[in-house]
Amino acid sequence: MTSVVDAVQKMKAKFNAEAAKGLDLVFGFNITDENKQYALIVKNQTCELQEGENADANCTLVMDSETLKGIVSGETDGMQAFMGGKLRVEGDMMLSMKLSELFPA
Repeated sequence: MTSVVDAVQKMKAKFNAEAAKGLDLVFGFNITDENKQYALIVKNQTCELQEGENADANCTLVMDSETLKGIVSGETDGMQAFMGGKLRVEGDMMLSMKLSELFPA
């Protein structure tokens, strides 16, 4: 994976629509070393990717690009990244746990 956009697109490709039944959520991603922001909008069993900050984000994950790429590829465990200080969650932390259901490895 060469870029953050590739990583986010790969994550979107893993989307489990069945797990998103009844959800209306916005997950923000703040990639600190590239100063980029993205939002994954999960609504009505669909997933849409937006570039830029989304003020309606229920939960925002703050990390560097290497951490994001590692989590998406499965080389990095999200919980370990969080416990090791490589991943920070702003907003509803419990919603971040839903990501593994919505975007299975």
